[in-house]
Amino acid sequence: MKVIILAGGFGTRLGNITESIPKPMLKIGNKPIIWHIMKSYSVYGYKEFILSLGYKAEIIKEYFYNYDAYSIDYTIKLGSKEIISFSNHDEVDWNVSLIDTGVNTLKGARIKKLEAYLDEVNMVTYGDGVADIDIAELVNFHKSHGKTITISGVHPPARFGEIIEENGRLVSFDEKPQTSVGLINGGYMVFNKNLLEYLSSEDGCDLEIGPFKELAKKQEIMVYKHSGLWECVDTERDLIHLNKLWESGNAFWKKW
Repeated sequence: MKVIILAGGFGTRLGNITESIPKPMLKIGNKPIIWHIMKSYSVYGYKEFILSLGYKAEIIKEYFYNYDAYSIDYTIKLGSKEIISFSNHDEVDWNVSLIDTGVNTLKGARIKKLEAYLDEVNMVTYGDGVADIDIAELVNFHKSHGKTITISGVHPPARFGEIIEENGRLVSFDEKPQTSVGLINGGYMVFNKNLLEYLSSEDGCDLEIGPFKELAKKQEIMVYKHSGLWECVDTERDLIHLNKLWESGNAFWKKW
C-alpha cells in the first residue's frame, strides 16, 4: 500500500518563513515535519512513500537524495570522497518516490497525476499535520466498509484559551483545549484506486471541492472518527508549539 504525502503547497500563512523553504521541510526538533509524518506511518509497516511535490520541490528532493549525509555521523576523505560512517539511521527500508506534480496544482490533480504509481488501495495525507492516530485501525476500518474513501475526522485544537462561565462566574479555563464538537478532515485518508475516476489531471481539480461532494452524494465516503490528538502547522505559533512539545518529551504523535 502506497502512502501519498501532499507536499506541494505554498504555506502562505507562514509568511516569510516559507519564502526559502517549503512548509513540509520546516523542522520539529532536528527533523522536517514530513519526516515525522512518514515515521508515524512506518511504525505500522507502511514504508512505500510517494511525495507529491510542487513549491520548492528541489529542496525536498535534495534532502532525500542526501538523506544519509543529513542523518549519520561520518568522516569524508575529500580527495577520494570515501566516507567512513560512525552511525546509521533506521530508515534504510523506506522507498521514497519524489514526483513533481506542479507548483499551482490543487490536491485532486496532484493525486491523479500519481496514477501510474498507485496500488489498488492507497493512503494520502497532508504534509503539515501530525496525529496519534492508529493507522492499522484506520486501514481496517476502510477495508470493512467497501466504500471508495475513508477520511479521518479530527477535533481541531482551539487557537485560543477557552473560558467556561456560569452567570458571569468563571467555572473553568483551558489554555488550549481540544474542541469537543465538530470534526474537520485531518488527512490520514485511505482510498481505493477508483477514486481517480472522479479526479482530473487539470491543475484546477481540487479534492474536497467537487469530487468529495459527488462522492458524498453517492454515499461513497466514510469517516473514521479519531478521538485522539491532531495538530497542523498553519502558523508560526503552531510550529513553535509543536517544537515545545517535542523538546519537552510530550510529542503526542511520537510512537517510535
